[in-house]
Amino acid sequence: MIDEDRPAGSPVDTALLERVLEALREYPRGCTEHALIARLRDQGVEPFAAACLQEPLSLFQTHFVLFHCLYRLRDTLVEQGEWLRIHCLDIGIEPLPVADTGSGLPTRADPLRAYYLDLTRLEGMDAAAVEALLGEFWSHLARDQRRGQALEVLGLEDPVDAAAIRQQYRRLAQRHHPDRGGDTATLQRVNAARWVLLEQG
Repeated sequence: MIDEDRPAGSPVDTALLERVLEALREYPRGCTEHALIARLRDQGVEPFAAACLQEPLSLFQTHFVLFHCLYRLRDTLVEQGEWLRIHCLDIGIEPLPVADTGSGLPTRADPLRAYYLDLTRLEGMDAAAVEALLGEFWSHLARDQRRGQALEVLGLEDPVDAAAIRQQYRRLAQRHHPDRGGDTATLQRVNAARWVLLEQG
């Protein structure tokens, strides 16, 4: 039985939670977020049926409502001896490990659970806020990719400190300097990698 408690003004009622749970049970091995949303859309379940997933605000709202449902369902399923895995690439129900049975919800703080159960996060998002959120995501991703490429050029792996970066840079700069038989293109890549790791952080 799904709990009746829900935040005031919640777009998620018991009927919606039950429809999401029914759809989840159709995937005994689990599924992706995309597959679950597609199944709910095919079944005409609102708000998923009306979602325009090519539009960033609608995509955010659809994702948020689904994950809000999933975290509420997890709370209920734990009491029934089941665990709900929640990840955009792996959503599924499995038996709760014996050691955890009856222990209720996880005792440590779960920031994602807190985020998705806070409906003010959904209410406070407009198209501009979603665009800003996406921009921040892509900026972090690009920075992480640049760092990974720079580490590869210098032959280093994280975690690495500034002293190790400088030492490896000097070693490679001497080896690839044109005056010592190296080539300019490689030296430029080494210089650029050093700049990314030390100047951009």
